[in-house]
Amino acid sequence: MVRTKSKEQIELIGKSGKVMAEIFQKVPRQIRPGVTTDQIDKWIEKFIKDKGGKPAFKGYRGYPKSTCISVNEEVVHSIPSSRVLKEGDIVSIDVGISLGGYISDAAMTFPVGRVSGLKRKLIKVTREALYRGIQQAKVGHRIGDIGFAIQQWVEKHNFSVVKVLFGHGVGFSLHEDPVIPNFGQPHRGERIREGMVLAIEPMVNAGEDKVKVLPNHWTVVTVDGKPSAHFEHTVGIVNGNAKILTSL
Repeated sequence: MVRTKSKEQIELIGKSGKVMAEIFQKVPRQIRPGVTTDQIDKWIEKFIKDKGGKPAFKGYRGYPKSTCISVNEEVVHSIPSSRVLKEGDIVSIDVGISLGGYISDAAMTFPVGRVSGLKRKLIKVTREALYRGIQQAKVGHRIGDIGFAIQQWVEKHNFSVVKVLFGHGVGFSLHEDPVIPNFGQPHRGERIREGMVLAIEPMVNAGEDKVKVLPNHWTVVTVDGKPSAHFEHTVGIVNGNAKILTSL
């Protein structure tokens, strides 16, 4: 069941989202060759706590860290570790923040130093796909309109959307209804209504869409070993249209 939010509740989710936006404004300074993913995780955790929030991922279904930090062929849910970032890597950082009990969720993919043309294009297309999906999040449209817009843009550029991982509702809990696939048919699925809060998050592979979960039961990687990118915003449906809650 989809739990809509009042404008006041959406504003409170937006306060969490502003902390998120500050993180993604500042975190590029932490991303460079020689830094470990665990160091980035600790920096983000401290930032969240200093702002009076809590990392929403830590302890969720037993997850051990505050963020998910996925490198190259890792799609999502990679556990921060002693892995050292290298020149030419791309790194996807996924963060959830609970502030006063209201939760926001966002992700971005960053280059580490100079990266290949393929990786630059992958990051650009995935970011663009996110905003094309957000444009469809308006009263009277359906969830399928979001996924269709994302899929069309990604496949136009000869990349693939991951079809077994989805966006979702968010706000009171980290994962709520509705499920938001990054593919689909227009005019299908749940009707978008005033007060919905949605985490829209295309996960895009440079190669085929097939993925697998590693033995740690968390990290999802591409089967063909090609790189993947991930972008996500939390948006609230306010006055009929999508308002991005995780941007400054």
